[in-house]
Amino acid sequence: MKNFVVKTLANAGALGVAIWLLQDITLTGDSTGKKALTLILVALVFGLVNFLVKPIVKLLTLPLFILTLGLITLVVNALMLLLTSWLAEQFDLSFHVEGFWTAVLGGLIISVVSWALNIVLPDGD
Repeated sequence: MKNFVVKTLANAGALGVAIWLLQDITLTGDSTGKKALTLILVALVFGLVNFLVKPIVKLLTLPLFILTLGLITLVVNALMLLLTSWLAEQFDLSFHVEGFWTAVLGGLIISVVSWALNIVLPDGD
């Protein structure tokens, strides 16, 4: 359980950094508390998308992974971020990613920041 909470907080932090750095990734809310809650909920959705959908997409695009030496990972991460944005809109969360190239850059930022936070934060069960 502790590992799940740590990964969710790392995802929320990584999403927060991407929102801060890129103007086309937006998170709106009335107050700071509402924004923080929305960010945690979006991080949960993002974690579920990465847990459920990403392995299937990676399996289906395995030849492209081999052909591009793994660079297709940037595209897969962008698609997962766009799917998270779409799901957030369906759940009436105020999170939006505008455009594919913004999603590519956002996915890269989220990957790097999440990796760094997962190294720094404890992850025992």
